Amino acid sequence: MNRIKMILDCDTGHDDAIALMIASKHPDIDLLGVTVVAGNQTLDKTLPNTLHVVQHLGLDVPVYGGMAKPIVKVQEVAEDVHGKSGLDGPVFEELRIKAQPEHAVNYLIRTLMESDGDITLVPVGPLTNIAMAILLEPRIVNKIRQIVLMGGAVGIGNTTPSAEFNIYVDPEAAHIVFSSGVKITMMPLDLTNTALADESVIERMRNIGNKAGKLFADIMSFTLHSQAVNGLSAGPVHDVTAVTYLVAPDLYETVDAYVQIDLSKGPSYGRTVCDIYGRSGLEKNATIGMKIRLKEFWDLVEDTLRRHI
Repeated sequence: MNRIKMILDCDTGHDDAIALMIASKHPDIDLLGVTVVAGNQTLDKTLPNTLHVVQHLGLDVPVYGGMAKPIVKVQEVAEDVHGKSGLDGPVFEELRIKAQPEHAVNYLIRTLMESDGDITLVPVGPLTNIAMAILLEPRIVNKIRQIVLMGGAVGIGNTTPSAEFNIYVDPEAAHIVFSSGVKITMMPLDLTNTALADESVIERMRNIGNKAGKLFADIMSFTLHSQAVNGLSAGPVHDVTAVTYLVAPDLYETVDAYVQIDLSKGPSYGRTVCDIYGRSGLEKNATIGMKIRLKEFWDLVEDTLRRHI
């Protein structure tokens, strides 16, 4: 089986860090690079956070800094969820490695244009880097194999009553991506909020006994409190679902639908309007994750974390 060529686009972030751990060591993934965007925190924090994870785990993957601001909207971050650093909880050694000098958007354009159309993009933060690459070089649309993203919601949001954070932070970028014609699979809050790491999952991963297992535990011990869902003592690993869908789509129940981004600037600004029942009559442009088999999901996560040194 050919490995899946993948670029991870993230705003590291707690669940982003775990998504990176899975993407970098799953045997079916060839992680070409990591592009970083502002989102959970400002770029001057999300970029070092990414580099800290790469250095701490000894990963051999290039990291590129990208867009520091949304395309149109005033910038907002999630300090209340991810802390002042954007990755509060874990303690890292002094950073010794650096990001690549090339801008993430230029890297995306160059890499995709030089490819055979066999690269999958996995954005798990705001879609600013991807949208800007499409705006600057529209020909990349035909070079992207697919986009599997974490973002949006079929139902209620987590930043406003209508909108999920990744989409709300840069709705105009999301509109560009969802209107691009690229094959899109979307992991929405409705699904990701069920992928909860409680204390038993945290101890399971800590007991692996390697750096990755301990880092998982340190990360999710923080989010037990900052991202608790419905009062449960557990935190969701939102972004991990996008990576695991790539290698194990059979774990997911999905539905195809037309999805549009509300740009009206009203109370639904940034909402992913998901036409599950085909009321609009418009052509379906996205596959939406609806349910996940959690036992097999956590088995996959554990197996992959064990592959780290």
